[in-house]
Amino acid sequence: MSTTDTRARTRFTGRTAGLMAVGLVLALLTIAPLAVMILGAFKTETDVVAPELLPTAPTTDNFFYVFTEVPFARYLLNSFVVSAVITVVALWFHSMAAYALARLRFRGREALFMIIFSTMLVSLPVVMVPTFVVVRTLGLVDSYGGLIIPAIFNAFGIFLLRQFYIALPRELEEAALLDGASYWRVYWNVVLPLSRPILSALSVFFFLANWNAFLWPLTITSSPTLRTVQVGIAGFQQQYAGNWNYVLAASTVAALPMLAIFVFFQRQIVESIKTAGFR
Repeated sequence: MSTTDTRARTRFTGRTAGLMAVGLVLALLTIAPLAVMILGAFKTETDVVAPELLPTAPTTDNFFYVFTEVPFARYLLNSFVVSAVITVVALWFHSMAAYALARLRFRGREALFMIIFSTMLVSLPVVMVPTFVVVRTLGLVDSYGGLIIPAIFNAFGIFLLRQFYIALPRELEEAALLDGASYWRVYWNVVLPLSRPILSALSVFFFLANWNAFLWPLTITSSPTLRTVQVGIAGFQQQYAGNWNYVLAASTVAALPMLAIFVFFQRQIVESIKTAGFR
């Protein structure tokens, strides 16, 4: 082996080791809070507040307390209903809008897409006040409608689906059109079945985003029966500020569905990112 090859291999190995070290540090920084949360959920108040003392045996009393002393199951149900409805309705409308922007020819199509795309640059706090005014005018404050309807529109979903549809072979749709199928039939029988990977990934993104939503549910609801899990944990943290074991137990329960969804759908997420190339 020549000296040049040896040096190149040495540089490559050193660079790889450096990247692996950086990746390991980032992984540890990401996993550490999650590990602290899960371990703290099984500790007593003394173990959490004063870890230097002799630790006691792990306990599940924290979870029992969370589900018996506060309506935490109701918070979980509210979050699930809101997240599921938003995900299903958003995917339905987003896929239709994206297909129209990708395949149909009409005046102002590109301008309309740019307007939709530009909304991705506007953060929620900027539009929260006008959105609240609209919701209040419609009489949807402190209701499931106020939680669900404003969150249905998401420019990211339309953008990603449009890029996916542009990448689909036109021959499949043209063959269906030649057989006499309408655009609605093509969309329903041809496009949607081919969209399962990207729809699966977007369903995960939408569900997790709305499951973790805090600012809008806190603003639009005041009734305890409409609290979502994140708002419930925030109120739980204020009520039991000194009992971090209860707060960590509640946070662990709220995090379990997210972890389970990611574990089961990680392949679809990766495949959708690879196949929905930005064109």
